[in-house]
Amino acid sequence: MPIEIIMPQMGESIAEGKVVTWLKKVGEPVAKDEPLVAISTDKVDVEIPSPADGVLAQIVVQEGVTALVGAVLAYIGEASHAGAVSPDRPVVGRQEGVQAATPAPEAAAPATHWFSPAVLELAKEHGVNLTQIRGTGADGRVTKKDLLGFIALRAQTAAPPPRAPLEPLPIAEDRILPISSMRKAIAEHMIRSQRTAAHVTQIHEVDMTAIDRYRQVHHDGFLKQIGITLTFLPFVVKAVADGLRAYPLINASFTREGIIVKHAINIGIAVALEEGLIVPVLREADKKSFLTLTKQLADLAVRARDKRLSLEEVHEGTFTVNNFGALGTMIGTPIIVQPQAAILGLGRVVKRPVVIDDAIVIRSMAYLCLSYDHRLIDGAYASAFLNHVRATLEGFDFSIVR
Repeated sequence: MPIEIIMPQMGESIAEGKVVTWLKKVGEPVAKDEPLVAISTDKVDVEIPSPADGVLAQIVVQEGVTALVGAVLAYIGEASHAGAVSPDRPVVGRQEGVQAATPAPEAAAPATHWFSPAVLELAKEHGVNLTQIRGTGADGRVTKKDLLGFIALRAQTAAPPPRAPLEPLPIAEDRILPISSMRKAIAEHMIRSQRTAAHVTQIHEVDMTAIDRYRQVHHDGFLKQIGITLTFLPFVVKAVADGLRAYPLINASFTREGIIVKHAINIGIAVALEEGLIVPVLREADKKSFLTLTKQLADLAVRARDKRLSLEEVHEGTFTVNNFGALGTMIGTPIIVQPQAAILGLGRVVKRPVVIDDAIVIRSMAYLCLSYDHRLIDGAYASAFLNHVRATLEGFDFSIVR
């Protein structure tokens, strides 16, 4: 009996995935757990392994086609059955101007080369022949950075001279821009969250002067020690993890069965991408040292922007931190990531005059903006949590940084 290769369920908000490339051709042998097909979703790129030994008997969903979760992508069978399998159910897929059964176009690069799903997708989007690029990755592999550099150089060479900075760009007519699958997923999730939770936002001011001074003094040493710039974010995440332990209702979910208070403290970190937003999850943040938090935060951000996160790294968050201050925002009202109970936004840290003991002094100040679900969290409880986070930041124990 042929074995079906199914588009897997890859998260609550993921309903479909695009077949980026088949790593095997029809008739080629495949071993159990060997990567068979690269799939791209709005959140991550993944490789689906073969569930058994055999040969790739038939490809049902071709490269470039988007298929719904549960659709049959291919069949694994015996060598004598290659190409002879007929699907028992219809293929559910779509591609602009192409039916799901249309044969895939020839790949730009020869089969002897292997490229990551993100690189292949980007190359197809920009019409780049990957064999023209000299890779800087392991074994000469072309990385996404190599490809982006090639695209930028090509555009710079072919593009006309740029307009003057103040010269307005003429718009001759209205344009319709395509909506990416990521943007659709974000839009659906935001609307669902607004409909589901009773959103309330509270804003507390926090004095980040001590942390700001520590960062300035230890910037070079920290960079030399672990190779990462010391930002405000790991301090905030550490303070939030402590606050979630002290106020567990913030780390909960409202359900029909009751309020589920989560044991694990898994903090999601909002990362801005060119095409949208993604929230990788820092698991068991309360159990990690400051240095481990800092390293993992930097690593998650880099891999999120390169679409190299695993499925496990974007699931099961219990609370979210959005550092919109890194983009210059002072105050915001973030929308809760369902089914979580709250999300914290950190505003930009700026020096401004404040009154302390009847004297005007210059301090590094920021706003902590907590949006929470009023169905299970009241204002007094939210304020207590924010005050705990604020006190932890203002009296931060720098001995744990070393």
